[in-house]
Amino acid sequence: MPPEDWEQTLGAGPLLGIAAAAIALLLFLIIRLRLHAFLALILVSLVTAFATGVPAGSVVDVLTTGFGTTLGSVALLVGLGAMLGRMVETSGGAKVMADTLVRRFGERRAPLALGVASLIFGFPIFFDAGLVVMLPIVFAVARRLGGSVLTYGLPAAGAFSVMHVFVPPHPGPVAASELLGANPGLVVLLGLVVAIPTWYVTSYLFGLWAGRRWVLPVPELLGKTSDEEHPDRPPSFGTVLGVLLLPLLLIFVNTGLDTLGSAGVVDEDATWVQVARAIGSTPVALLVAVLVAAWVMGRRRGRDRTAVERLLESALGPVCSVILITGAGGMFGAVLRASGIGAALEDALGDLGLPIIVAGFLIATVLRIAQGSATVALITTAGLIEPAVASGGFSAVQLAAIVLAVAAGSVMTSHVNDSGFWLVGRFFGMDVRTTLKTWTVLETLIGLMGFAIALVFFAVG
Repeated sequence: MPPEDWEQTLGAGPLLGIAAAAIALLLFLIIRLRLHAFLALILVSLVTAFATGVPAGSVVDVLTTGFGTTLGSVALLVGLGAMLGRMVETSGGAKVMADTLVRRFGERRAPLALGVASLIFGFPIFFDAGLVVMLPIVFAVARRLGGSVLTYGLPAAGAFSVMHVFVPPHPGPVAASELLGANPGLVVLLGLVVAIPTWYVTSYLFGLWAGRRWVLPVPELLGKTSDEEHPDRPPSFGTVLGVLLLPLLLIFVNTGLDTLGSAGVVDEDATWVQVARAIGSTPVALLVAVLVAAWVMGRRRGRDRTAVERLLESALGPVCSVILITGAGGMFGAVLRASGIGAALEDALGDLGLPIIVAGFLIATVLRIAQGSATVALITTAGLIEPAVASGGFSAVQLAAIVLAVAAGSVMTSHVNDSGFWLVGRFFGMDVRTTLKTWTVLETLIGLMGFAIALVFFAVG
């Protein structure tokens, strides 16, 4: 990272121009010159660091720190999630789950069923981990019913996105609630009121339209299963559901203990609490689920140890590209943050004289566009407007509405500096141009509709 005594001397205008030029160059390299996204992201990150004046001796540290930090949160989740998905897929569990959902909801409402399941799964689990867990189910339904994978994938991905950004216990809304003095329980309640209709319009209905507009095949991300399409003893629906809910239950216990500890109900320093919270951390919860799946869907169904090992090994190869490109996207975002672009934009937007809820939404939007991370944009904006909110005499409902408005801004315009952009695009086999036309639009619609509902709460609160 840059040395502590380094200060950015460029103003907001030049920094914003450099950021815009960097994004344009990245799109040109990937879309027009067909340079691999991994290489393009590294190259543009390097050029941007030098252009913004980051000390030459610190440039490599900025790049590797951004890359490593992103991989630390993504690689374990994607790798373990892919292994879990591979076991569910090859055991016949994904087909059983797909058949059950289609039978109970009907073929026409299969995307709705996938989205509702993702909303439930998305309450305790983070966006990227939840999406990976749902992939085999999404792919199995898409294979059975035909049509574009986007018809089934976008409602699921959008569900995880709205839950991640609007509803505690996810870190962004939790931190913003604490900074702005909002009641967390009220934020949960109003967050659900925002998230569910927003998901229905911006993810489910938009996903149906996008699936008709862009007909994409189901990718072989989890490996080919032609030799195991008809397993002799597929698991029951209850078994598959239990395996998929296991990590969510463990994560929910972690969150519950965290809440109880903060309230003084349990001793946070007690050994059993620390152990339970470690087991309920997302990577460990997924590890437990993979081990259970390897036994329940592998060894108990007659597969020997070597066969199970091969299946788990085969899950990692296809997702390596996803992991590396996502890490490089995090690298690009880290360069934009270290260069001072976000701080300059905060200063420029902090004195606009807008109503606090509108200012919070706009600042979060600009920070999201500038540096990519929704959580960083949400928490940074909450800290920036905290003094104005504290002196504003707002009601409990209005405070919750401000949190949700800032959250809406933080999800706007996902693009090439957002690791989630690359995650979704690669999972569903989309090129950059198609990802911009689908996922970027979907995330922007989520932000706009969420902000509109938050404004209503603020007005009546």
